[in-house]
Amino acid sequence: MAARAVIRFAAILVAAMTIVAVPASAQTNDPNAGRADCTDAAGAAAADCPKDGNEAKVGGEPGAVTLPALIFDLFPNPPAPAAPVPTPRPSTPPADTQAGPPARGAIVSPTDLVATAPRRAIAGEFVPDEVLVTVDGDPGAVQQIAASFGLEVRSQRQSRLLGTTLVRFGIPDGRPVGAVLAQLAADGRTLRREPNHIYSLQQAAGIVNYAFERIQLDNKQASGENVRIAVIDTGIDDTNPALSGVIADQFDAMPNVPVEKRDHGTSVDGLIAGVGALEGMAPGARIYHARAFEDGRSTMDVILSALDWAADQNVSIINMSFVGPKNDLLATACRNARGLGIILVAAAGNNGPKAPYGYPAAYDGVIAVTATDAKDGLMQQANRGAYVFISAPGVEMVAPSGAGSDVVTGTSFAAAIVSGAIANLIHASPERSADDIEKALAATARDLGPKGRDNDFGYGLLDTKAAANK
Repeated sequence: MAARAVIRFAAILVAAMTIVAVPASAQTNDPNAGRADCTDAAGAAAADCPKDGNEAKVGGEPGAVTLPALIFDLFPNPPAPAAPVPTPRPSTPPADTQAGPPARGAIVSPTDLVATAPRRAIAGEFVPDEVLVTVDGDPGAVQQIAASFGLEVRSQRQSRLLGTTLVRFGIPDGRPVGAVLAQLAADGRTLRREPNHIYSLQQAAGIVNYAFERIQLDNKQASGENVRIAVIDTGIDDTNPALSGVIADQFDAMPNVPVEKRDHGTSVDGLIAGVGALEGMAPGARIYHARAFEDGRSTMDVILSALDWAADQNVSIINMSFVGPKNDLLATACRNARGLGIILVAAAGNNGPKAPYGYPAAYDGVIAVTATDAKDGLMQQANRGAYVFISAPGVEMVAPSGAGSDVVTGTSFAAAIVSGAIANLIHASPERSADDIEKALAATARDLGPKGRDNDFGYGLLDTKAAANK
């Protein structure tokens, strides 16, 4: 009987040791853990939220390592101090900003980027062995955090729009991204922690530029003269005649990756401000082009670098013709860019009517653009949802492409049409604020779907003439 008591005591002791051994990273006291967050899109209805808890997916490649996004809901970030909001700039550009640098000037690259590991092929929803962290502290603190958590510092830089140091940590030992994010949450010097999400350009396969007529913009009167517009996209072919004198400056956010694809960025720039036979919506506008995509893909750290550069160029508009999952760092950067008075225009996405919301388009303060055809019909591949703000031509349009031209389709190109139209409004009335222009676009859009704003067309088809008079 004594022997049985000893055996029973040993079993209890083993069970207790097993409980104690459960790692802290697998525990949470947050009552909201595991719940999907669909509140970032203004006016979003619960029925429009993803049913599986995942954010927008980027098409993976065979053999790519993809982890479920749900793991991040299990370890929510504690509230972090709000990033400082930059002081809004004056609505009237300084007198010395009327002329940009000469076209085809030198392409600048990040000067404060500390890189210790080359970038790899991009596949899946996020980079499987990296995390992005904003750190409160100097470079010494960054190294201490890396040593404490067994991480590598792959890059670090001061982000203007995030208002702090952004660090790209590598995970050399194969730990899941979600587990590392949970571990980093225990260090008070880490303010925000996110996966290095992957984003994709929004171009669909397609078959004469009818946009001027459809959006009520007289091509003979169209002008975006001296309006500064940043475009975050692929590289461009700046020898294309349509871009002659259009590109004020260029920035390469991924200088170690060879430029192979130039078509998408060339088309977007051309639709906004092209000249000659392939005239864009806002001839005379000055394009500040940031290359942040190759083979249609990019990562969050690269995009944030491009956004910071764009914010430093005193631009009035930033065009973002790409889509990816929700990311708190991107949300903060967009919010602070809007705080500077910059108008943000983004593609709603080409992933179909049942796709989750596409970001950055779904963030408050970002004008989410869907695409329509020559008969004002909705592009079949377009995303739907309460975040869709406005419609614009984006189906089967002729645009500059590489050294020539092509027929393009996608919400990417509809976003470019809207950016060009807004440049006309700013040229006509430089004093108009971002909020005023956004309200005018909503109030004057031509209703296309069910009465009032709807999940397919947003407020309706852009009407530039009416918005100018609002």
